[in-house]
Order: sequence, then structure tokens, then C-alpha cells
Amino acid sequence: MKILVINAGSSSLKYQLIDMERERLLAKGQADRIGIEGGTFKQKVPGKDDYKINVNMKDHSEAIKLTLDALVSPEHGVIASLSEISAVGHRVVHGGEKFSGSVLITDDVKKSIVENSDLSPLHNPANLIGIAACEKLMPGVPEVAVFDTSFHQTMPDYAYMYGLPYEYYEKYHIRRYGFHGTSHRFISLEAARMLGKSPEEVKIVTCHLGNGSSVAAVDCGKVLDTSMGMTPLEGLLMGTRCGSLDPAIIPFIMKKEGLDADAVDTLMNKKSGILGISGMTSDNRDIEEGAKNGNDRCRLIEDMIVYQLTKYIGAYAAAMGGVDAIVFAGGIGENNPSYRSRAIAKLGFLGAAVDENRNMEAAHPSHEYDISADGARVRTLVIPTNEELMIARDTAEIVAKL
Repeated sequence: MKILVINAGSSSLKYQLIDMERERLLAKGQADRIGIEGGTFKQKVPGKDDYKINVNMKDHSEAIKLTLDALVSPEHGVIASLSEISAVGHRVVHGGEKFSGSVLITDDVKKSIVENSDLSPLHNPANLIGIAACEKLMPGVPEVAVFDTSFHQTMPDYAYMYGLPYEYYEKYHIRRYGFHGTSHRFISLEAARMLGKSPEEVKIVTCHLGNGSSVAAVDCGKVLDTSMGMTPLEGLLMGTRCGSLDPAIIPFIMKKEGLDADAVDTLMNKKSGILGISGMTSDNRDIEEGAKNGNDRCRLIEDMIVYQLTKYIGAYAAAMGGVDAIVFAGGIGENNPSYRSRAIAKLGFLGAAVDENRNMEAAHPSHEYDISADGARVRTLVIPTNEELMIARDTAEIVAKL
């Protein structure tokens, strides 16, 4: 069974084609600047030269047509015809309270995705466009929605509720939802496997660290708590997002700067975080380089990230009543040994310790690593996340039952 995984953004589209018989990646690619001048399309196939073209794409339907044409191309492709694609798995950001797992896409499911667009106005509409484009170009091929929020739906009410009047939860569904759920699920399952136990036997803190970052407490296979909230803005300092802050800061800045709600939302989501503090970049690699060269703001950002990360790990270990493993994943989590060692160094009281040689071996991992020091009671793991494979697994499981 071959599964096409689609991740549609507002002006981009990423995809992977995976052969589920051996969970083997056949091809992956990306279309950028959809609906904007200067578009590009590229595809990578193991064992073949990369295929890249400059092309303007009017909409996501054109991007998906380019995707399908590239997959069946005699020169650049990997399949003889589209009939080899058994199903399409779509990443959908926000499932609200409606979805606690992945589902076959129906008209009712699409309606629910629309209803949840208030909670994810940038992502859900783009996800729907990708679904509609696949329906148009691949009629009759089953499609599955895999939600970023669904893994976190096991959170108890005392963990997901905010201290606002209860009527706002009833009227507007204001609560903690959490994101990166597909990643947190993948790495927690892999961590349990590495420990030689079932997911129901272990307490794990999963750290997905990238341009967007979140931490989750996975207690015996279920999420107890997670750092992102109703939106991906809450929690750790991120590339352009401020993370958690005193709510009173918002009206204070609005009054002082004369900003309306949309402007302050843009400020917190797109002009804050690493970009806002550094004043020059949202890329943590630039921050690493700047800190090495004595830039005080870069040093401050590193200190803030490590401090906040340590707080969340310690808090979640306490909330679960213990921890068996701490897992790092994502672009920063996988590629920044310094953050890993600095955070774990503060958590020796839990029984965690890092072997620095193993940590450096896992500086740019192509597979999972146990970087724990000998004798450490709590394991420290580096696991390259694979959200696309998780989406493909869910899709294959659902389609097999049809």
C-alpha cells in the first residue's frame, strides 16, 4: 500500500509518498509561493537527481497536479500510474474537541474542520484547500484527516481549563488544546519501544523543539499536559512567537503603542520570540553562532530557552509523579546538543544525566540515540521525529478497514 501524505499551508504544500509495506520513503517534495509570483516546485527521490523548477501556481489544485505529475514522471517519478496510490493522508492542524483520533474524510468531517477554523484561521482553511484539490484530481481515492490536536484530547479538565468565566468555554470552546500532537505521539511511542516497554508502562516528557516548540507530559500513553494552549502561541519562547506571558502585558502594549487586536496578535505571533529579542533573526542556528561570537542578546535567548525548557520538564515530571525518559526532537531538539546537556544538567535530582560523548554523536542524528550517562535512572533520548510516517500509519490503518 502506497500512501500520499499532504501538508498544505496557506501558500505552500509539502508531500511524501510512502510505501507502507516496509515504511519506505519513495519521494518527497514541496511547492512554495502558491498564488504568489516566483513559485518553486521541487521533488527528491532516493537514488535520483533532485527535480526543481520555477513555476507559478495559481492555487493548491495546480500545486497538487504538479505533485502527481512529478510522481508518475518517467524521468523524475517513482510510480507508473496514480492508481498505485491507495489513499491520501492530510495533516489538519485543529480538530477542536470533536476529534480524538484520525478519521476518514467525509462531508461532515469537512464541515467540522470549517467550524474549527476560528481556532486556527491560518491553517485549517489551507488544509481544506488541500483536501478539496485531492478530491478534484484523485476522485474516489480515500482521504484521511490526521489532527495536530487529537493526541492531546486525553488531557483532564483541570489541565486544559483556563481561569476565565466558564461561559467562555461553553460559548467559544476556550481551553488548552495543544499542538504538534502527531510528533509527540510518534516520539513517545518510539521512546517506549527503546525502553523495551509498552506505552502504558512509561512516563515520558517529550520536547518538540523547532521554530515552533512544545513540551508534553505523556503519562502511560496519554497526554496529561502540554505547553501550547488554545493556539500555538503559548508555552516556550519560539522563532517568532512570544510564548507564555502575563496577560496584562497585552492591553498595556495596546494602549502604549496604539495597537488594535489584529496588530497585537501579529506582534505576538510574528514579531516576537527569538526574532523580537535578537532584532535580526528567528533562526536558532544564527543565535548559536551569535552567542559563540559574544552577542549578548543571543546569549540571553539561549539562556531563556534552556531555563524555560528545564522548568517545563521538571514541572511535568512532578505532575506525572515521576519520569522514565526525556525525549528531544524537532529541528532544534535534534541538532542542538548544548540545549540538551544544559537542560538535563539541572535535572540530576530526577536521576537524569547526559553522556557528553554520546550527546555529541547525536548532534545531527539520522536515527534515534540514547545519550544517557551510564547509571542514569531517567533516560535521555534523541529521536528524529517523523510526523509524515505517523500520518501514513493512521491513514493505512483506517483505509484497511474500508
